[in-house]
Amino acid sequence: MAFRSTILRAYFSRREAAIDRFRRHPAEVQQQMLRRLLDRGAGTHFGRQYGLKGVRSAERFAAAVPAFDYETFKPYIERMREGERDVAAPGRVRLFARSSGTTSDRSKYIPVTAESVWRNHSMGMRDVATLYMASHPESHVLEGKTLTLGGSCRREQGYLAGDLSALLIHEMSFWSGWFRAPRMETALIEDFDRKAEAICRECVRERITAFAGVPSWNLALMRRVLEYTGKPDLAEVWPDLELFAHGGVEFGPYRRAFEELIPSPRMRYMETYNASEGFFAIADDPARDDMLLMLDYGTYYEFRNGRDIVPLEGVRCGTVYAMLVSSNNGLWRYEIGDTVEFTSTDPYRIRFAGRTRQFINAFGEELIVDNAETALRRACEATGAIVVEYTVAPRYMTLDRRGAHEWIVEFERRPPDTERFAELLDEGLRAVNSDYDAKRRTTLERLVLHEAERGRFLRWMRARGKNKVPRMTGDRRAFEEILAFGAADPQRK
Repeated sequence: MAFRSTILRAYFSRREAAIDRFRRHPAEVQQQMLRRLLDRGAGTHFGRQYGLKGVRSAERFAAAVPAFDYETFKPYIERMREGERDVAAPGRVRLFARSSGTTSDRSKYIPVTAESVWRNHSMGMRDVATLYMASHPESHVLEGKTLTLGGSCRREQGYLAGDLSALLIHEMSFWSGWFRAPRMETALIEDFDRKAEAICRECVRERITAFAGVPSWNLALMRRVLEYTGKPDLAEVWPDLELFAHGGVEFGPYRRAFEELIPSPRMRYMETYNASEGFFAIADDPARDDMLLMLDYGTYYEFRNGRDIVPLEGVRCGTVYAMLVSSNNGLWRYEIGDTVEFTSTDPYRIRFAGRTRQFINAFGEELIVDNAETALRRACEATGAIVVEYTVAPRYMTLDRRGAHEWIVEFERRPPDTERFAELLDEGLRAVNSDYDAKRRTTLERLVLHEAERGRFLRWMRARGKNKVPRMTGDRRAFEEILAFGAADPQRK
């Protein structure tokens, strides 16, 4: 273990120098990424169609290639799935990250090339360790293993498709036994209950120093570990545990639950931004609540505010942007559906702001996920409650009833008075969103709160093949499905 730690620390030292370079020279590094992508893509069908061979600048690139979303880029993806070579990336794409999204039953297939596995996603995972060790040089995290809760994948028409986590575990199986637990065969079990049971049998006696993944699923797994071992907390199961590298969803609602599960002063939490479309950002400073945008992973970034699309050097702090990427997985000026807010431009740091389609503006209130997270945090602090999952939808007005927002909330720890919690949540929304406050004085009633029993959201995600809960949408379909997963007469507060 000590020899392995020595070798890894030498690698981390070299990566720290590369990270420091793009911190100091972001525009230069991004231009290098763009030129490499243009050279790589010039001979593809996409490259010939848009004349990438003659494009050498960001301005020419933006003029030559239109912006895409999934629907408009889908014809290229379908050709890749059919096995056609050199469509939008060199060669044949053999991996696709499949996502059903958050509100639609339609599956999305995001191409994942061999180059992006190693130079993007895997690089990001290695840099998590690089940046963590830079902040905590006294750490012993390298002396144990990282427990990774992956999804599942399967063969479809000549390619491998499934959750990104499962694809990466499958493609980097050489890490198994050295750095990661459980074994690949265990990690890729499709049924969650069987997987959790197998992980308990296999890993409770391992030296686990870190775990990684989506908070909601890891929380469910950690509860199973405690049931299996009979221990009061995870520090009793894995005394050397010190790091949770999390991503996929906002961590705020889960933090208190994890702090109770792992009551250790050494435990640290590190946010990452690893989407199906690429690994984009890592929290590099423990004193901050934002993430460093990673600029040398083979991704060229652009950002949209309204109709205006700007390169990295054109962004402003405090503005929320939709993110577009051109990358070594064969995507070009592709809007991924996420929004980010820049907190710093020296170096470039971001905070995840939500999904482009996850907001409520049914009554002119323009409520966004960030508003909901802030109001929830304040209500929890005031009441001692812990919320692990929630979703919000509008209740539209009728002839005899004003409109309102309806919430389904799952508590890890219930507040003493759920009516008071609902009042504080509503007050918090009014405090952070002036439009919501104005509508509350005219067209909106106070929010309606449904309390979900523990595990309802997880059951819904498993039944729908999803790994995220839609936080807020104008479409009530997902909301009604989650509501129906509870008792016949859900509790209304």
